Amino acid sequence: MRSRFLALRVRPANRNLTRNPDRSLPACWLLAAWPPGQAEPTDYWLSTLPEGTPLRHLARLAKIRWRIEHDYRELKDGLGLDHFEGRTFTGWHRHVTLASIAQAICTQLRRDPKVPASA
Repeated sequence: MRSRFLALRVRPANRNLTRNPDRSLPACWLLAAWPPGQAEPTDYWLSTLPEGTPLRHLARLAKIRWRIEHDYRELKDGLGLDHFEGRTFTGWHRHVTLASIAQAICTQLRRDPKVPASA
C-alpha cells in the first residue's frame, strides 16, 4: 500500500506543554498520510524529531508502528508473554526475558533466507 505524505511544522496548542524561553510553543512535525483514491488524508501523526528530518524518514517511522504492534501481539499471544501468574518481580523478569529471547530467535529465523518457510 502506498500513500502520499505531507509534513508541516506546527505548534500544537496545549496549556500543559513546556514553553520555550520566549514563551512560544515548541514546534513539531505534523505528518499526514493521504492514500490514493481517498478524498482526504486518513492518518495523522505528531513528531518532535528535529526540523531537518527528511519526509521519507518521518513516514518510515510513522509506519513502523504496525511492525511493533505485530511483534507485541506475537509476543503476547504466540510466545506466552501474558501467561505469567507469579508473584515476584524476579519471576516476572525471568518470564519476560525468556519471552523476549524467543521473540528474538523467531525474528532471526524469519530474516534468514536459508530457513525453509515451514520451519
